[in-house]
Amino acid sequence: MRQSSDQDKARADIALMSPNLLWGLLETADRIGAPSDDWFAGTGLSRAQVSDPGVRLPDRPTAVVVERALKVLPPTIGLDLGRDQHIGNFGLLGLAMTTAATFGEALQIGLRFTPVVGSLMRFVESASESGTLALAGQMTLAYPSIHRFVAEEFFSSCLALARGLVGTTLRPLRIEFSYPAPAYREHYDEVFDCPVAFEQPQDRLVLDANWLAVPLPTHNPIASRQVLALCEAQMPDAAVPGEVTAAVERLLRAQLPQDPKLAGIAAQLHVSERTLRRQLTNEGTSFHDIHDRLRIDRAYALLRERNLTIASVGAAIGYKDPRDFRRAFKRLTGQTPRALREHLLAEMAGERR
Repeated sequence: MRQSSDQDKARADIALMSPNLLWGLLETADRIGAPSDDWFAGTGLSRAQVSDPGVRLPDRPTAVVVERALKVLPPTIGLDLGRDQHIGNFGLLGLAMTTAATFGEALQIGLRFTPVVGSLMRFVESASESGTLALAGQMTLAYPSIHRFVAEEFFSSCLALARGLVGTTLRPLRIEFSYPAPAYREHYDEVFDCPVAFEQPQDRLVLDANWLAVPLPTHNPIASRQVLALCEAQMPDAAVPGEVTAAVERLLRAQLPQDPKLAGIAAQLHVSERTLRRQLTNEGTSFHDIHDRLRIDRAYALLRERNLTIASVGAAIGYKDPRDFRRAFKRLTGQTPRALREHLLAEMAGERR
């Protein structure tokens, strides 16, 4: 699901991005002798800004620089940058996560305070099978030409952070990407060390839920309160209203079969439709984007259940007519529900062998 151009424009001048990503690209270019002089032309950004860890960069100019960098850097650069990350690279957020009591608590801190470090992608919780936790990656703006790189860097760096917290034995049940497998497919196996699937409805990481209860040896409740207060203070103003999106998501998840509308959700939140629409736009999303994502997310999980008909899956997410479900699903994912079910069931059978 793509964000509208109006929503992208609303974020374009909001400085949320850490310079760490561009710094990594520049450091790689310098090391291998790749040209980088023209990366910043016309963006309003400069190499000096990237060298200042306290600077925050707007999304769209950052994406332009990334797009130019990818033309001269090795195709595996996203995986390579992410794999080499460690807790210290995440700054205050990494420190806050180390003070948590369990990995699950650390994960919630990471989800809440991602804007503190800034990223072109964020994790949101996704529907999953019993006993698992699924996190779906969402781009913060529509920029298809760099999607694969952003997903590679984001997923590999987050996994490096997770392994830094609980140990290198952490192994996801699987990782899924929405794009076709690249020519360097085997590099994914080296970096992620778990089953990896391509051409999926979403970019997702699926983890055994038992990991959430693993205690962290670095837990410190006093330090945790202090560092969480610092994280709160460093949250960008534009990111604070993210609680509105979360509230809409909670209401929609509970009411998907009833096909809730914007007016009804606004009434439950005690705001006008216009106010809710504006608040969501300020957070870089929209009611329809959230609704579509949650519908497909839930359908994706239900299609793995062999005993459910396609019509019942559609009804569970608010489509009374199976034909409407088929059309909407094909529009949003590029596949019919039946084709995706066959693909998912075949993958599940392969994993069991």
